[in-house]
Amino acid sequence: MTLDDGRDEKRMRLRYPGTCRICGAVLRAGSEAVYERNTKTVRCVECPSAAQESAADDAAASPVPGPPEADTAGASARREYERRATSREQRVRTAHPRIGGLILALSDEPQSTQAWQRGAVGEEIMAKRLKDLPDTWRMLHDRRIPGSHANIDHIAVGPTGVWVIDAKRYKGKRPALHLEGGIIRPRVESLRIGGRDGTRLVAGVQGQVKKVASALDATAPAITITGVLCFVEADWPLIGGSFTVNGIHVVWPRLLITRMIQAPDTPIDVAATHARLASHFPSA
Repeated sequence: MTLDDGRDEKRMRLRYPGTCRICGAVLRAGSEAVYERNTKTVRCVECPSAAQESAADDAAASPVPGPPEADTAGASARREYERRATSREQRVRTAHPRIGGLILALSDEPQSTQAWQRGAVGEEIMAKRLKDLPDTWRMLHDRRIPGSHANIDHIAVGPTGVWVIDAKRYKGKRPALHLEGGIIRPRVESLRIGGRDGTRLVAGVQGQVKKVASALDATAPAITITGVLCFVEADWPLIGGSFTVNGIHVVWPRLLITRMIQAPDTPIDVAATHARLASHFPSA
């Protein structure tokens, strides 16, 4: 008697004795067994080892989903730089088919294009430094602010709260705190970078802190949220140099890591807070 369902296996009654391919049991002549066409072997009809093998095959065919894909620091800035650089190259080569390559080789990219590359490198350097934090910390890099074209460079979530970090690469320039008033007039703080006004950078981080606070307000109003401007490769003095301007910390990477670790602990569920912020601020 043969039962065939059209698959690669066929249930049949053996004419001659055989041995189960899987468990090695002796199959007597006249007993029922499963004939496997691919391997031209037989096995028990109800072989426990076969069930285990089938489960293993199913698991291999259906891989377990891994963790979410990690975001990449500086990714959006680098994409914008590459877009601008490619667009410029196409314009130059179209306008000057014969000497376009020479023009590109001898001329610098516009400052507006170079700024995107500098920004990407600064974010990448900052992300590497943040890896020095203990494993109790969770990171988000290059996250888009919903409803705008702006992004947040880095959000660090750890035992001392949420740190909103804007990485800036002003190579060789010194950040400084500028004060006005204080006696007759109200005291006014402002940021100077190489002597130039950097007020808009401070305002930018203040806005990012408000967005993060708004995203967490309903679930964790007691969490400490700290805004940071971190200057990479700047001209910092040997002694001192860091300061706070209008509530925003202005520091360099190594000092930032120290302050993040040494700050007072805050009541926070790191995993839940990280997940909520990741959901609210998608990758840029």
